[in-house]
Amino acid sequence: MSLALTDQDKLTLRTAAWGAVSLMSAAGAAGSPHKVATHGSIALTSATGPVGHVLTKAPKGVKYGKSVADLADVVLPALTAAMSLLKQQAPAEADNFRNTVIVAIEASARTQNGDPNPTMTEMARKITTALDAA
Repeated sequence: MSLALTDQDKLTLRTAAWGAVSLMSAAGAAGSPHKVATHGSIALTSATGPVGHVLTKAPKGVKYGKSVADLADVVLPALTAAMSLLKQQAPAEADNFRNTVIVAIEASARTQNGDPNPTMTEMARKITTALDAA
């Protein structure tokens, strides 16, 4: 299946997915944010289908701000926008995108010894809520 995505559409998908990994990394800063980001990035670059082709590259030139709140202000709406866009064009790819982001945040959270910390659990909830808001 081929998607007719503009450069802006691709940037929205990349900002959403890679930003979700960045949010998880920020939430896991008490442990190893590098491991969190690495595991999440591997999950994104392992995506398949048209979404996988888009997510092979991280977004360039996106200004995330100086705080986690600034990052969330960009990423959470991008997650909802990406899902809306994909639901309109290709519902199966919307499911693929959602599942890819969920796998990435789960992979990110599992880098901690034992259960994810409460901060990571709450961030994962916020990301899932933004995905499901579309």
